[in-house]
Amino acid sequence: MKKGFWFIILSAFLFSTMEIVLKMVSNQFNPIQISFLRFFIGSIMLLPLALKNLRSKKLSLNRNDYSFFILTGFICVVVSMTFYQLAIFYCKASIVAVLFSCNPIFVVTFAFFLMGEKLYKHTIITMGLSIIGMICILNPFNMTISLQGIIFIVISTVTFALYSVICNKKSEKFGGVVLTCFSFLMGSLEMLVLILITKLSFISKILSDNGLKEFANIPILHGITLSNIPMLAYISIFVTGLGYTFYILAMEETSASTASIVFFIKPALAPILALIILKEAIATNTMLGIAFIVIGSIINFRENNKLARNTIS
Repeated sequence: MKKGFWFIILSAFLFSTMEIVLKMVSNQFNPIQISFLRFFIGSIMLLPLALKNLRSKKLSLNRNDYSFFILTGFICVVVSMTFYQLAIFYCKASIVAVLFSCNPIFVVTFAFFLMGEKLYKHTIITMGLSIIGMICILNPFNMTISLQGIIFIVISTVTFALYSVICNKKSEKFGGVVLTCFSFLMGSLEMLVLILITKLSFISKILSDNGLKEFANIPILHGITLSNIPMLAYISIFVTGLGYTFYILAMEETSASTASIVFFIKPALAPILALIILKEAIATNTMLGIAFIVIGSIINFRENNKLARNTIS
């Protein structure tokens, strides 16, 4: 259990920097392009370790395994992270971080219905406090956040939660590194196919004529410079490669519900980092929302620790 919580802390920190770095390069890359690059580079960096893990477990991938990774890659990379990256364009980095942190609500729901994980009283309390906190941050009675951005991040959040729970079903067989690497590799290759399709002149024209210029003639390498390579490397190798691996490993060591604590820590930490790095002001309602989320996280940590001690004894 202790190892699991270390994975949670590492994942939470890396994820809390994700929106900040993506915001910093958002004007230098097409949103689909940056999603493709970071997941492709991240998966390539993890590939040697993933292959080593497969050999150590004496496993070889079959047709069903590749079908599984094609599915998880599509859900996470093509759907969830595409909408996520688009949301970055319409909202502050701190707001996207907070809204994306709603996904434990859906993780717990999917885990309950798809995996039969027990739903504890303290989990429900934590979810309730987190929802209250996120409502405070959104401030629906005086909302200035782009509705389009909210829709994009909600789609991203729900589909990422589904990806997390589906991966957890295969975590015992493959392990976190293999799951992350091949899901990201398949997803980035699927995205590459879609990028190449957008380069067809008649497809590009249709997309542009219908107000979807972001999806028309998407570049692959254009825009990469010496000045933005360090940020591209950080978001690809550390946040995308290692961050998601730590998250999957956290689920292996604990459970899907417990690992989702990452997204209770993230909304408290990400706005602080955004304030320091991007100078994004933290409003009073945001601070109140963060307080609710932190309280919920503390309750969840305490109760899960009690459950773990009771299980061991």
